[in-house]
Amino acid sequence: MRNKIGQLFFIGISGHSLTNDEKKFIVENNIGGVVLFSRNVSTVEQVHDLCTEIQALRHQMPDKAPLFIAIDMEGGRVARLRAPWTLWPPLKHLGDIDSPTLSFHFAHSMGLELRAVGINLDFAPCIDTYTNPKNTIIGDRAISTDPEMVAKHASALVRGYMKSGVIPCAKHYPGHGHTLVDSHDDLPVEDLDPQRMRDVELKPFARAFRSRVPMVMTGHLKFPQVDPEWPVTLSEIFLKKIARDEMRYKGLIITDDLDMKAMAIHYDAKKIPVRSLQAGADLLLYCNEPESPPKAFAEVEKGLRDQAIAASHVEDVHQRVLELKSEMLAHPDPGPLAEAIRIIGNPEHQRISQAMKNNQVPEGLVSSES
Repeated sequence: MRNKIGQLFFIGISGHSLTNDEKKFIVENNIGGVVLFSRNVSTVEQVHDLCTEIQALRHQMPDKAPLFIAIDMEGGRVARLRAPWTLWPPLKHLGDIDSPTLSFHFAHSMGLELRAVGINLDFAPCIDTYTNPKNTIIGDRAISTDPEMVAKHASALVRGYMKSGVIPCAKHYPGHGHTLVDSHDDLPVEDLDPQRMRDVELKPFARAFRSRVPMVMTGHLKFPQVDPEWPVTLSEIFLKKIARDEMRYKGLIITDDLDMKAMAIHYDAKKIPVRSLQAGADLLLYCNEPESPPKAFAEVEKGLRDQAIAASHVEDVHQRVLELKSEMLAHPDPGPLAEAIRIIGNPEHQRISQAMKNNQVPEGLVSSES
C-alpha cells in the first residue's frame, strides 16, 4: 500500500537540480509528481536537464510510471517561466477578445513550450469568474466577469492544452473570483448561497468537466451556506456530493498547496492530509516546506492502518493516476534540446502573444475544431 500512497503525492523541490535526499524520497516512496517554481528555473537547458533527471527516477521506482512534472503557467503575473519562453498576457485579454479559436491556440502554443522541456502538467487554466472588482488576488487572471464567457473559453483552453500533450488542471474549484482574502495568508470565507454558486461560480467548472479536463484543483475557501463546517479542500459536500455526484466529474481532484496559511492557521497539519482524502481529494500537493511531505505521508499511512482512510479510495486513485499517465505520458522524457530551443519563444508564438496584448485575433489562425 505504501507504493500506492506515493502516487497521490506532489512535492516541491529546492533548486535547479535534485538533491540526493530528494531523489531518495521520490524513489523510496514512489512519489507521483513534482511541481516546479521560479526557484527551479534558469535556462532552457537547465529545465530540460532537470526534467530529464526527474523522469529518469521512474526506472528505479516500483510502478515504473512517469512522474507528473507540474508548473503554474497561466499567463500574466502567474508565470514561472520567463524569456526566452514566450511571455503571455493575462487571461483577461482572452475574454476581451472573445475568440475561442485564439484561446485554443494560446493554450496549445504555451503547452508546446512546456512539453518541449519535459513539463507535462500545467496548473491552469484559471477559470474563476471575476465577480468582485476589489478582488486583487484573481483580477486579470480571470477571463471575464461573465460565467458563460468563462465557460466557453475554459473549454477551448482545456482542448488546447490537451492537443499540445500537456495535462491541464482547472482551478480554483468551485470559484475564487469573489474573495478578498488571499488563501496564501488566511482562509477566505464567502457568504454565497448554493443557487448563486451554481448560477455563477460553478458554470465554468461544469463546462470544463464536460470537456473532460483530467484534473481540477480545489480552492482553500469556505462557503458556510453550502458547508458550514469544512472549507472546500476538506469538504465531502464539495468534493463528493457536488463535484462527483451532481456534476459527474470523473477526473482527478488535487488540493491546492496544503501548507498555505488558509489551511495551516486553522487546521492541524497532521489531520489535513487525512481529512482531504476522507473528503474525496485524490492528490495531495505540498510545494514549499521540505519537511511536510514525509510527515504527511506518515499520517496517511497511519490513517490507513486506523481505517480512517478507506484503502479502496487509495487503490482507486492509484489506478486512475496510472491510467492518466499511460494515456497522456506515453513519451515522458523531454525531446532533443535543439528541438526545445526551436519551439520555445518561436516567432509564431510571439505573434499570437503580441496580438493578444493588442486585443486582436492574429490573422490566419485555424479553427480549433478543424
